[in-house]
Amino acid sequence: MKHKIFSKRIISIVTCAALILCPFALSVSANAEGIDPSERITESSWEMSVPQIHVFTENGNGTTLLKEDGYQTADITIKDTDGSVLTDSVQFKVRGNTTALSWIKKKAYTFKFGKKKDVLGLGKGKKWALIANAFDPTLLRNHIAFDLADELGLSYTSKKKVVEVWVDNSFRGCYMLFEPVQEGKERVDIDIESNDGKKDFLIEYEKTREEEDVTYFTAGGLRFISSEPEEPNEEQLAYIQSTMQGIINTLKSGVRRDIEQAIDTESFAKFYLLNEYLKTFDFDMSSVFFYYKDGKLYAGPPWDYDLSAGNASPTYSSRAAATNNPEGLMAQGKNIYKYITCYDWFYDIVREVYREHYDFIENIGADSGLLDTLYATYQNEIDRNYTLAGWSVSKWWINNMMQPYKTYQENFDFLKSWCNQRNEWLKNEWELFDRYYYLGDADGSGKVNIHDVTYMQRVLAEYVECDDEILRRSDIDGDGKLTISDATTIQQYLAEFSVDYEIGKKVYF
Repeated sequence: MKHKIFSKRIISIVTCAALILCPFALSVSANAEGIDPSERITESSWEMSVPQIHVFTENGNGTTLLKEDGYQTADITIKDTDGSVLTDSVQFKVRGNTTALSWIKKKAYTFKFGKKKDVLGLGKGKKWALIANAFDPTLLRNHIAFDLADELGLSYTSKKKVVEVWVDNSFRGCYMLFEPVQEGKERVDIDIESNDGKKDFLIEYEKTREEEDVTYFTAGGLRFISSEPEEPNEEQLAYIQSTMQGIINTLKSGVRRDIEQAIDTESFAKFYLLNEYLKTFDFDMSSVFFYYKDGKLYAGPPWDYDLSAGNASPTYSSRAAATNNPEGLMAQGKNIYKYITCYDWFYDIVREVYREHYDFIENIGADSGLLDTLYATYQNEIDRNYTLAGWSVSKWWINNMMQPYKTYQENFDFLKSWCNQRNEWLKNEWELFDRYYYLGDADGSGKVNIHDVTYMQRVLAEYVECDDEILRRSDIDGDGKLTISDATTIQQYLAEFSVDYEIGKKVYF
């Protein structure tokens, strides 16, 4: 009898300890009983490791706001980890489209100052976005997407910070503070004012969605939003539309020289690689930006990657299934890219960009790589999102989202594995390190010698037809054609004279 009583006491002690040490168990129980996350916690009781943002709406109804409620007057306090505090009045509203649906309880928000403010060292701006990452159980997909965009050097990629958010004293969990995609000296630096706003512009590809107070137009059979200027007059809109139609006509022409004058092919290649690697679900729907600056169209800036990297339901649609699968091409032939991914030379540029940044991409899912580092850095914030804020890691919010696994670790492992598989598949598909030649190896023997000079002379004399492969190996000065000077340069190299070109260099293509 004493033994039974003692055993019960031990079990009771162990159970209590487990509940104290594992708040996640409490969270699962609370969610199962339908406890509102807004009742979980009202103020920080832990050591601050990321900035904290506290919003107090005028009517105290911030946690129940819907997108249709529009802007609400609010006060905001932003506390940085260095102890600095920014307090001001703002306009505050629910942001997004799918993420703003009434049943999505962890809302994304926009807040807007009366004049530009530097927030957490991210630069000055009036408008700021608080992204909830509600559809991503790892909370990390947007982070790796924007880290990769920074690595690739995509201009005007939004700066970001992981933060924790309170709305009307209700702890809402882990968010990301972003600069929104908009015109500005410290945002997308385009000049929409000069020449009556007809010089530069920012557009967003939008396939089907209809919203009020949004200006849509079509060009080349594609549908766009005029983002900047946001409310163009008839003359401005006609200019934007005709400019885009002209660019798309040029892309269709297939003349590489003309295409490279119309668009910035490097930014298009980088943006394509970003979205192809991540298999962005929305790449053929919305949140795909392009900007026109100084007479050229550029791809980007990037936006919205919660439904990427395998995070779409394999049973929702063929597009979602393709996104979920780490194999196969996804971004090819989508939006404006349908008019450029048909050219082999464009993929040569993509491969070159990929090789240049391969180590970074390979490291995303590697052990002790980017994902592991991010989780180690923000583990406390992630844990509080699913415990103290009360959100469920396994919540299936919408049917085009992959049904999450039951635990955070399972969802994290899936993402990490997906990134590794994706990189491996793309590397093999594009023969990233298999296609190469040696500069000056005209006859393709694998080495540069006098036979290559003789071979080039035969080509110049038209005894041998000059195809693309021969030209690639023999075009020493890179002018796009084979001339006697190319052969002469090889002769000088073989005679050990100093030349301006890396004869014999291994060149990937």
